Amino acid sequence: MKVAVIGGSRYFGRLLVERLHAGGHHVTVVNRGTSRPPAGVEHLVADRDDEGALMAALGSREFDVVVDQVCYTPVQAEIAVRVFRGRTRRYVMTSTIEVYNPASAELPVFAADTLVPESAVDPASWLVRTDLPWRDAAYLEAHYGEGKRQAEAVFTREGGSGFGFGFVSVRSAHVLGGGAREFTGRLAHYVDRVWAGEPVVVHERPLPSVFIEHAELAELLRWVATEGEFTGALNACSDGSLDVRELVDVIAERTGRAASYKTVAAGQPASPFSFDRHYAMSNDRASRLGFSFSDTRKWLPRAVDEAVYTPR
Repeated sequence: MKVAVIGGSRYFGRLLVERLHAGGHHVTVVNRGTSRPPAGVEHLVADRDDEGALMAALGSREFDVVVDQVCYTPVQAEIAVRVFRGRTRRYVMTSTIEVYNPASAELPVFAADTLVPESAVDPASWLVRTDLPWRDAAYLEAHYGEGKRQAEAVFTREGGSGFGFGFVSVRSAHVLGGGAREFTGRLAHYVDRVWAGEPVVVHERPLPSVFIEHAELAELLRWVATEGEFTGALNACSDGSLDVRELVDVIAERTGRAASYKTVAAGQPASPFSFDRHYAMSNDRASRLGFSFSDTRKWLPRAVDEAVYTPR
């Protein structure tokens, strides 16, 4: 297959590119040129926010599928729709669990023992506001989940227009593993505090969330891009949810250190994976479609070990 990957320069995106190439597909990476793709992968340098430059870089190329790793706003989605309409039959966007965050929009509230299905957020009916300051970095960071929801909405309407491409949004859980490749540093934050004997800041009653190992997410994206014909939203998370204390317990066991905590009230800032609201996802749809997920508790110790032995 001819596969274009927008982004794909680091973490699970680079691993996706490597796996696509190893699988015999013709892979084209489109990014701003800050890093080169693996040998044998075509590289096009363009800023995805610059519609003219993106058009020029692509030339007359067409693709069986596009995997968009770095679409964060409806403005970026509208550019992509105009550029790739007629160039591809299928478009896969990496989205996020944050589209379900009830603190960021008026969304259905689920009980803590109920995993959230894809239907909780319907992008076909979501309001799109391209006039908002999406190019402002601070605004985008504060409205990350909303940017992803609106981007999904733009692509979904294109896919349902009758002349567009089929669209899949892969809503990723919190990604862990990979040691230094895990650039957010969230797992390292916990490892460092436990190792140093410093308290981990958590809510008094932290709620569970879901996670996915970086290699599993890369494999899921490869599967969606090259083996799937379905469309619509797809939750991506390993089996089993856990709360922040359960996560820290694994770190304490792997490091041989005792964990300590400082509790804060609901609504107050806490450590990255301490949640005082529930939006853990269900992976039932992907499982029914044929993808087999691993168990979070089986790969998490390995991810912790990778973080422990990564130089700081």
